[in-house]
This record gives sequence, C-alpha cells and structure tokens, in this order.
Amino acid sequence: MTEPLLPVNQAVVSIAPDKLLGFQQQVSGIEDLTFLTFGEPGFDTPAVVKEATITAINNNRSHYGNSQGEPAVRKAILDYMKDRYNLDYPSIDNVVVTVGVTEAMQAIFKTLLAKGEGLLIPEPAYGSYFASLSLADGVAVPIDTAKNKFKLTPALVDEALAQVTVPVRAILLNYPNNPTGVTYSKEELGELAACFKKHQIWVISDEIYSELTYGRDHYSIGKLLPEQTLVVNGLSKSHAMTGYRFGFILGPASVMQYIQKVHGSLTYSVPTFIEDGAEAALQMTRAELDYMKESYQDRRDFAKQALEDLGFDVVDPEGAFYLFAKIPADFGTDGWTFAEKLAAEGKVAVIPGVAFSHFKEANAYIRISYATAQDQLEIGFAKLRDYIEKVRANR
Repeated sequence: MTEPLLPVNQAVVSIAPDKLLGFQQQVSGIEDLTFLTFGEPGFDTPAVVKEATITAINNNRSHYGNSQGEPAVRKAILDYMKDRYNLDYPSIDNVVVTVGVTEAMQAIFKTLLAKGEGLLIPEPAYGSYFASLSLADGVAVPIDTAKNKFKLTPALVDEALAQVTVPVRAILLNYPNNPTGVTYSKEELGELAACFKKHQIWVISDEIYSELTYGRDHYSIGKLLPEQTLVVNGLSKSHAMTGYRFGFILGPASVMQYIQKVHGSLTYSVPTFIEDGAEAALQMTRAELDYMKESYQDRRDFAKQALEDLGFDVVDPEGAFYLFAKIPADFGTDGWTFAEKLAAEGKVAVIPGVAFSHFKEANAYIRISYATAQDQLEIGFAKLRDYIEKVRANR
C-alpha cells in the first residue's frame, strides 16, 4: 500500500498569491486582449549583446563559472556603476552576480533577516517582494506613502518605527518606483539617509529602473550611505534583457561574503555565456541606449495625456515605464472591478492598484505599463478610450 504524501511546508502554503500574476492569469483567456500589464521592454536585446552571447556559446562557455560572478563581469559592473552613478567600490569582492533582482532579494532577505524580524516596505510596492520575504521568515512592515503623494519621508519612517511590534532590520527602497514611477532627488535621499543612519537599519535599494528617469539624473543612495546600503540593479529594463535574468548586488565586502553564501546555495552561479553577454551590455555607452529611453519618454507623455483627457488622476511619473492612475470619479473607487470590466468589455488588460498595496487608498488605482511597443500602446489606448466613452454614453 502506498503511503500518503507528507504535506508540503506550511510556510509555502501560507504565502499570499501574487495579485499581479493572479489577475494576469484571470484575464488571459479573453480573446483579442491588448496587454498593458507587464514591465516587458518593447525592444529587442541590442545586437552587440546577442553577438557576445552567441560567441560565448560557440566558444563553449557553458561550464560552471565563478559562483560570485566571473571576475571580468564583476569588474565591468564596477566600471558601469562608477560611470553612471559615481558609485566607487574598491574591489570585485563588493559584487555578487545574481539571477535577476528576484534572486538578489531572496539572497539579501535570507542574509539580513532572522525569523520574525521586520522589513519596512514603502507601498505601493512590487508584489514579488512579499513572497520572497515570507520565504525568508521575515515580517513585512508596510508604510503608506499615499499620505505624501506616494513619496517616502523621514517622518513616515519615524512613524512606522514608533508603531512597530517586531525588531526592524532593514528598509526596502525601490526607485524609480514600480508601480508609481516616483523617484527621489539627491536632497530627498540625503534626508532619508540621515533617518536610516539614525535608526541604524540596512537599506536595500532596488534601483533596477535607474537608467529610465525623465527630466533628472538618477542618484543612488549607496553614494550617501555606503556602509549601510545594498544596491540592487540589473540589465532587464535598461537593456531589454529580461530573459537573460542578469542582476547584481553591491555593498560592503563584510556583508557580501555572507550574501554570497546564500546565493551559492540558491543558484550557484549565473551561466557563463549570459555573463559574457552582460559584460558586453555593461560596456555600452548611454548614447547607444538613448533610443529606448527617448521612446519610453514619448510613450509616457502620450499615455499620461490620454489618461488625463479621460478623467484619470495620474501620479507624476518621473521614471520607470508605468503609470499609476486613479480611475475617474464617475467609475467609482473599485479598481479591481474596473480592470475586470475593462478586460472583458474593452479588451484591454491593466493591473489593479490593490496588487501593489495593502492600504485602501490603492483600491481606486490601476497600473498601466507603457513599456510595450508603440503600436500596441496606441491600440490599447484606443480601446480604453472607446470603452470609457461607451460606458458614459450608455448611462
């Protein structure tokens, strides 16, 4: 007689479903649906990157690599971050190469947080953070940034820490932010850095959208608080390399050695041919990539104006490639229902704002990605306009 299977780990069972992925799956069977949901760049990977990857495969770069990252690609990361953001790390020992930002977060959470310790998470925030935190047995301590036009302030941090009931070890700062597009000036970051230093908490700075800022340059908080900051970045968004799964962490060598322990147990290493392609990407100049950023800015301006013309209240998008928009007042305050009806009747998929926040303010919002190709964006917004006008006309 076959013995019954043992139940799976209850910690995994109890992880809340990702609402972004859940909504995407819910509407995926609808015919003729235009997706304005995922942050998937509407560009092909640059030719120089593809050529370097192909050459690496042809040269049999398909064996185990250095677990922390090939020395050449870690040196390229140091040079890239110095050139782009004036971040100056002394050694390749300050770098761990990861399988995208998602694995980087897993490695960091498991390194910094003991069971039951807290992580401050300004919301709205990318939903994947919460699953990774649960797997690390950490406790989310959400901060509602809607109180301040979706920007974190020292006062909000102080308030959260005054009310928290668990020991807090770190804060997760994502900017430019997914889903709002909000980012921070050097002066704003200076005030936040002083606050984090006062409270002696680690800063986990997810800067994956750092190359996609509009009207201002990105400034890394790692420059202001290097001894307390782990900077996380990658090439998925800046170089249209989502499928390459190439990310990296930079921080004090004293903690990177422990992050490397966790990373090594999770994935061992990123494939060497991927690292060779990434090295080529990191050596590209900003001028070689401007065509993407300029196109995203054009798409942002087009999409923001179209939404405002229809009565949406749009959070000022200073970076990334998302619009976080409050649905028109005559459509109520239930963004989930709005998104469901828009998909079913208007044939456009967007993500409900509640997928990014536990706070009620997000219920009235939706997130729209303008990363997709221009023709698809125009089709999606034409459908959105037709749906809004049809509903209003039939009242």
